Amino acid sequence: MTTKLFGKDLKDYDDLDIDDLLAKLTPEELEQLSNEVDPDDSLLPPSQRCKDQTTKAPTGPLNRRKLLEYLETRAKEQEDWPEHKPFEAGIKRGKVWIPKERPSDQEEDEIEVELDLDLDYEQALAGASEAELVDLAAILGLHSMMNQDQYHASILNKGQKIGDKFESLVHATQPKCLGLEPDNDTNVDKTLDQVVKNDSSLRKLNWNNIKNISKEKFKRLFEGLKTNTNLEELSLANTDLTDGPVEILIQALEQNKTLKSLNVESNYLTPRTICDLVKALLPTQSILELRTVNQSPQVLGTKIEMEIAKLVEQNDTLLRLGIFFETADARIHVTAKLQKNSDAIRIKRVGA
Repeated sequence: MTTKLFGKDLKDYDDLDIDDLLAKLTPEELEQLSNEVDPDDSLLPPSQRCKDQTTKAPTGPLNRRKLLEYLETRAKEQEDWPEHKPFEAGIKRGKVWIPKERPSDQEEDEIEVELDLDLDYEQALAGASEAELVDLAAILGLHSMMNQDQYHASILNKGQKIGDKFESLVHATQPKCLGLEPDNDTNVDKTLDQVVKNDSSLRKLNWNNIKNISKEKFKRLFEGLKTNTNLEELSLANTDLTDGPVEILIQALEQNKTLKSLNVESNYLTPRTICDLVKALLPTQSILELRTVNQSPQVLGTKIEMEIAKLVEQNDTLLRLGIFFETADARIHVTAKLQKNSDAIRIKRVGA
C-alpha cells in the first residue's frame, strides 16, 4: 500500500531541499511552524527549544525578591480548599491506632506441639536408639535437633558415633584446638652450600618464615642457582626478601632450566621487580609455578598488571601463577593462557 501526501508519494519528497522549502515560507508561516515543531536538540539553548507563548509586554526587569513577595501575598489571599468536615476542637477524626499485643518469650517457650501418631509409629519411636532418631531427624530435615557432625554423618550414611546424644537445639561443632606450627628448622648455611656445590640430593629447598637471613646469603644462593642443575623447588616466603638480591635471582631464572617451582610470597618486592620475575621466565620457559602474592606494597597498578598479562601470554609452560590482579582484563587473559597451557600438557599425556 502506497502512502501519499498532497497527491505525491512520500519517496518523491526525499530529493527536495529543506532550505529551499523554508525560504519560500512567509514570516507568519515560519512562526506557525516553530510553534508546532519542537526541536529535540539538547545543544540548543532553552530559549530556542521552549518557545515563548506570552503576548504581554514585560513590565520591567526581573526582581526576584518582589516576585517571591507577590507569590506569598497571593497565596495568603486565596481561600483554602473546602473541607468535607469542618474542624472542631476536641473531636478526634478517624481511628485511634492501637499496637498489636505480642506474646512474651515465656509464653512462646511454653507452647507444646502435639503430634497425632499411629500406635505403630509410637512403638517404633519408643524403641529407637539415639543414632536412629538422629538419622530420622536428618531425613525429615529437622536440622535444629542435631549438631553438625550428626547431620553430616546421617547424610553421608557413615553412622553415628557411640555416645552421641539427641539434641533439642542447634549446637555448632566445637573447633579443634590446633597447636602452632613448628619453626622452620632448615639449616640455612648447610643448604646454601648444597645449592652452591650442586648437591644432587637437594631437590627441594624451603626457607619459609626464616628471619634474619642476610642479603649476602641470598645473593650466594641466587648465584649458585645459576649453575645448579638439581634443585626443582625453591620457597622463600616471608623471609624479608627485597629487590636488591632478587636482581641476581632474575639473572639466574634466565639461565636455570631445572627449577620448576618458585615461591617468594609475603616479602617486600616492588611491582616492577615482580614484572621482571615473570619476564625472566621466558628465555628458558621451565618454571611451572610462580607465587608472588602478599607483597608490600600490594597494589601492582593497571600498567604493570597488563604488562604481566602480555608476558604470561608468551609463556607456553607456566601452569600456576600466584598474583592478585585488580584489573579484570588482565585476570581474564592470564586465566585463559594458563588453562590453554594445562590443556596442551593434558593432550600430550593422552597422546603419549
